Amino acid sequence: MSPSVAELTQGILKGDIAALARAITLVESTNSSHFQKSNAIIDQCLPHSGNSIRIGITGVPGVGKSTFIETFGSYLTGNGKKVAVLAVDPSSSISKGSILGDKTRMQELVKDKNAFIRPSPTGHSLGGVARKTRETITLCEAAGFDTILVETVGVGQSETAVHGMVDFFLLLKLAGAGDELQGIKRGIMEMADAIVINKADGSNIEQANLAKAEFTKALHLYPPKENGWTTEVLSCSAIQKTGISEIWKLIQTYIDSTTAKDHITAKRRNQNKYWLLQTIEDQLKQQFYGNKNIKLHLDIMVRKVIDGEISPFTAAQELLNLAKKP
Repeated sequence: MSPSVAELTQGILKGDIAALARAITLVESTNSSHFQKSNAIIDQCLPHSGNSIRIGITGVPGVGKSTFIETFGSYLTGNGKKVAVLAVDPSSSISKGSILGDKTRMQELVKDKNAFIRPSPTGHSLGGVARKTRETITLCEAAGFDTILVETVGVGQSETAVHGMVDFFLLLKLAGAGDELQGIKRGIMEMADAIVINKADGSNIEQANLAKAEFTKALHLYPPKENGWTTEVLSCSAIQKTGISEIWKLIQTYIDSTTAKDHITAKRRNQNKYWLLQTIEDQLKQQFYGNKNIKLHLDIMVRKVIDGEISPFTAAQELLNLAKKP
């Protein structure tokens, strides 16, 4: 027999990892019977959440995100922090399978009693971010984790979605990989609160220093952030564990600065509003495509539009009208 809402909530508040994992599975479930149960758990955990530092970490595949997160997470637990890593894994659009390999890539951190790693398949969620990552943050905070690391797959709109649920957004880059100009062109530079040149070790140190200078110059082209923060460029080697403490000091400086000016509170309020509206959009879409009338007529309308028998706008209106019928 599965545990009740009260049992799972009590377990989470006591820091029981098994209860936390079961609750997250309920939150991620697409089974409609789990929806009310997971919402009740989130509502009961909400008053006990919000006390963590939420850090988003992104970068193109191959930049070393998993190695960086393991090194950074181990540094934090070594300094008395409780760290939850919400690692979003790419799902296959064909088989719907997921690699879920972050636990094997973070072999040391997964054994750390003060760390919790939760890989989640992205499926067809917003920009590649696990559909329920926002709610999972709430549950992890209620379980006593004071530092939340949210990793993105580094493609599409995933960065925008993660930026909308964290306090600090860290962009990992590589030197000498043709990545510098690409990074300067992308809007992600405007979102980043820090840019970290990873793999700054061995023969790559000189290139890392050059990349650091290039990115620093490029940042001057962007308008200042509303909270007055100036994005900084740092370098590190996740393998050699160098530059990690400097990154954490920078994040603490950011948190102290923005908390003193109430920017963090304002940011989280705006994020809550964004996720309310986003959830409404998602649920309306699910209800529309799940409607029995739409299932019966959608393919017919698509064929009519393709054959030029009806305009896309008229077809859309007819389908929306059908969705309103019992």
